[in-house]
Amino acid sequence: MSAVQERSSLSSSHRARTGGTTSTRRRTTHGDADAITAEDAEGTTHIPSATIGTLLLGPGTRITHQAMSVLGETGACVAWVGERGVRYYAGGRALSRSAALLEAQATQWANVRSRIAVARAMYRLWFPDEDPAGLTRHELLGREGTRVRNCYRAQAARTGLPWNGRHYTPGDFTSGDPVNQAITAAAQCMYGVAHAVVASLGCSSGLGFVHSGHELSFVLDIADLYKTDIGIPLAFDVAAEGEEDIGSRTRRALRDRINETRLLERCVRDIKDLLLPDSPEHASEPAENTDRVTLQSDRGLNVSSGVNYGTEDEAAIW
Repeated sequence: MSAVQERSSLSSSHRARTGGTTSTRRRTTHGDADAITAEDAEGTTHIPSATIGTLLLGPGTRITHQAMSVLGETGACVAWVGERGVRYYAGGRALSRSAALLEAQATQWANVRSRIAVARAMYRLWFPDEDPAGLTRHELLGREGTRVRNCYRAQAARTGLPWNGRHYTPGDFTSGDPVNQAITAAAQCMYGVAHAVVASLGCSSGLGFVHSGHELSFVLDIADLYKTDIGIPLAFDVAAEGEEDIGSRTRRALRDRINETRLLERCVRDIKDLLLPDSPEHASEPAENTDRVTLQSDRGLNVSSGVNYGTEDEAAIW
């Protein structure tokens, strides 16, 4: 039976506020005054709710209404995930209390020029040895296709596995050969990880810069950044070890690799670099933990809310 684990949170400002991300497995989670209690066969563990930034509910976990009420009062994010956060099933409120990243995403997405600029920046993160400046979208797609095909061939040569191309039939996992099954399993896990981070940061999962037209377009964008670096090489490694239970073995291996490489924190940094490229060291981070609502005024200015601006004299409190 696993004990409650304290793990690093998604950003430096979150770490300062909460002290960590807490995960539970095969436990019943209750709310008790200002604390969360996690019960299993080994006893009861009390976790002060103010120390929780994100509560990851793993396989076998049950949570009560009172626990969710306590977490909601303290502003914690709750997510239902697979082992060690590899799969993302559902989540509550975002970890961030600021809409800065969401507004930046919408602004970048709404303008044709800035949208392709973000797409080029994504390509630069994916393949840092290439310069995508000036490339059209079609050219970016062509470059991406070539690089991914070359990655498949290189991994096949490294592991000695035969490679006859990427084959996947939606809804039929077993239709591909073992290495294709491993690639599919790894891709699904990467989508789950990216989805968990995007949701925790309060970004829109549907406003993508490369993918489009799907509710998870931005999630697919982010997951693809780590395809040739982590997902594909690991899939070939797992397939080279044998054909038995390849889906489960791939998910477990990727779970461990994600933790070893601190991929969650890397995702957070990359998303902020993409959406807030002109913010040195993400100067907006301190505001993430502040409940601050403003009103939009003229010339791009925001003014304080809770004030009546209809009086001729000095603005009065509403």
